[in-house]
Amino acid sequence: MTSDALVDALVRSTFQVAGVLTRIGAERDLSLTQLRALGILRDRRPRMTELAVFLGLDKSTLSGLIDRAEHRGLVARGRNPQDRRVVDVFLTPAGQELAEQVYGEVRRALAPAINRLDPQDRDRLVRLLHAALHSPG
Repeated sequence: MTSDALVDALVRSTFQVAGVLTRIGAERDLSLTQLRALGILRDRRPRMTELAVFLGLDKSTLSGLIDRAEHRGLVARGRNPQDRRVVDVFLTPAGQELAEQVYGEVRRALAPAINRLDPQDRDRLVRLLHAALHSPG
């Protein structure tokens, strides 16, 4: 496989996943960025500055995004237990429930594509994607 074929396959898979996420987000009045934030917050409580880096947003854009999610009862802000000067953001119970619902729906929507692979190929694809997308150290 040439690198062009690999790039094409990655782009096509990105379009497929983005299409699923866009549809599921739209059904819940959530943008792709809001869905990404929910996904990040599902299993961590980052500082606001860390969340901005994860999402590639500047501080004012992130503040607006968190304000809107907070207004909907999906997230809350709180002082970091280790450093009271730092503000963390985390999912509320309603936000956690929504994040789990969205994740389940994404899994169901992508299942036909995933199930075309045998278990060994799925494991290998996970390892390859992890290696390609994560820088060492």
